[in-house]
Amino acid sequence: MPEEMNPQSLWDTYGPWVVSGALKVLGALLVIIIGLRIAGWLGNLVRSQSMKREDIDDTLGNFFGSLVRWAVTAAVLITALSVFGVQATSFVAILGALTLAIGLSMQGALGNIASGVMIMLFRPYKLGDWVEVSGVAGTVKDINLFQTVLTTVDNVKMMVPNGQAIDGVISNYSAYDTRRVDITFGIDYDDNMDAAIAAIRQVIEADNRVFTDPEPFVKVTNLGDSSVDIATRSWVNAADYWDVKFDLTKKVKEALDGAGVSIPYPHTTMVQKSAH
Repeated sequence: MPEEMNPQSLWDTYGPWVVSGALKVLGALLVIIIGLRIAGWLGNLVRSQSMKREDIDDTLGNFFGSLVRWAVTAAVLITALSVFGVQATSFVAILGALTLAIGLSMQGALGNIASGVMIMLFRPYKLGDWVEVSGVAGTVKDINLFQTVLTTVDNVKMMVPNGQAIDGVISNYSAYDTRRVDITFGIDYDDNMDAAIAAIRQVIEADNRVFTDPEPFVKVTNLGDSSVDIATRSWVNAADYWDVKFDLTKKVKEALDGAGVSIPYPHTTMVQKSAH
């Protein structure tokens, strides 16, 4: 039977290795914890300082902050590996060997980074714009390396991958200072069309938020199955769009009621035949 090693012998044999490994793990953890905090602090600093400059808009400042944060995070991870004795040159060699595998397994993430750069270059939208991206509508709150963050009208946070955002149709409702309010009103076939048009036009022209140039459009555009459709097109400041749309809808209904013009609604007519 081999002679059992006493605790002192075990410590002499494995103690230095255990202590060295524990110190390396502790050092790596400290590097990661402190480094990630520094990465977050630097990212926020770059973002805040960029936003203070008039020649750099908020969108670019936000993107630069995200870029700095991820770059510092990568440097922290490399430093943490070096604590375990992995040299930077060895790490680069290993990284080069794994590039193909990582690229294949992270096509989506890498594509989102490339798409984020494309968004920064072509600027289809910026922070604060009201947009519809990949079927999601909301206010742009953040554009980082991987995704675009939107806030919906009911205050729900929606994250759209940049790859989907740049590949789909983007509707930017804040791109221009003015917008056109389109509302269609249906009247009964027995009603006077000219009286209805006059009543609608009077309501639109009375709203000082509606531009006089171009002149509001109020015309019969369709003879529907159960109504004569009168389309209206009014140009307003983009900030007034929804208020004008809601106000005109209400006031035109009241004006048509006052003019004796009815708005038809779906109904069913039952015909009963008597048996012969």
